[in-house]
Amino acid sequence: MKVTVDLDQCEANGICVGFAPDVFELDDDDQLHILTSEVPENLRAEVEDAVAQCPKAALKLE
Repeated sequence: MKVTVDLDQCEANGICVGFAPDVFELDDDDQLHILTSEVPENLRAEVEDAVAQCPKAALKLE
């Protein structure tokens, strides 16, 4: 499973970081970074929750 972000949609509110801090990170400029695009199986549930809770639907799973 792969996770991507549409940076034009992302508000950098950090909800995804709260759900999956091992996958998502906000830098000092409030820019979202995906630390690993290929989601490990042990983090799948957290990433799925982060994608589902993104208020701007900026995250996608493939």
